[in-house]
Amino acid sequence: MSSRRAFLQQAGLLTAGALVAPAALLAKPNQKIGIQLYTLRDQISKDVKSVIAKVAKAGYSEVETYGYSRESKFWGLEPKAFKQLLQSHKLTAPSGHFGFDQYIAAGKEDDLKSYIEAANVVGMHYIIVPHLGESLRRSASDYKRVADKISKAGEACKKAGLQLAYHNHAFEFDKFGNTTGFDILLKETDPELVKFELDLYWVVRAGLEPVELFKANPGRFELWHVKDMDKTNPKLNTEVGSGSINFRKIFENTKLSGVKHILVEQENFAIDPFRSIGQSYAYVKKNLL
Repeated sequence: MSSRRAFLQQAGLLTAGALVAPAALLAKPNQKIGIQLYTLRDQISKDVKSVIAKVAKAGYSEVETYGYSRESKFWGLEPKAFKQLLQSHKLTAPSGHFGFDQYIAAGKEDDLKSYIEAANVVGMHYIIVPHLGESLRRSASDYKRVADKISKAGEACKKAGLQLAYHNHAFEFDKFGNTTGFDILLKETDPELVKFELDLYWVVRAGLEPVELFKANPGRFELWHVKDMDKTNPKLNTEVGSGSINFRKIFENTKLSGVKHILVEQENFAIDPFRSIGQSYAYVKKNLL
């Protein structure tokens, strides 16, 4: 019933004339939809080739990696071989999550260099800081140190033709006096050196409105993680369009955000994971773009 009602509402907007429809809903009809491969972590660790094939079959055209290291590579594949696998399924990987805790804590430059090398071989544009260990974020001064470290990493990425970005959870929005860790990261980093990948679920989980962040920091959020919040248990994810997050309002403000890459992610499932990612893709494609 809800999907039918949404269809009728859209049809009404279109028949009334394009000027009446929210501009952002019509702005990027060919926007690519990606997926963070952590969504399929249990499957990809067993059979990377099969998972990549199924991701492409579900309709996705971009993937975001996680967990790369010189030892484990991309699920056992060297960067060049992983790129070839993606190409064989007409996929690209514009971004990847790379572990930064040791770089931030101990200045392990070799880690960063290996990330840059791998990202360039695969053809990525963004190297993303995915998470901060608890010991790195206990105070406002800790966050200032993180901002300084990732700014320097951003400079190294820029020299290599790449862009650094930071991915949030909910803990960045914890208060330190009259500020938050997220505020510090935004203010203490150069917008040209450090972009942000806004995880919409975690922003809502922290009690904030994504659109308000767009208004306060226009153009800073070049990537989104799109995952929905279960209506009965906010600690759980669900398929996009099946939960409680108002994605229509968020997607009406794509230009304000500056978003270039939209990536579905889900961390837990009540249905088959491959059916789930197909359902989320279809909803984003048909209802939000």
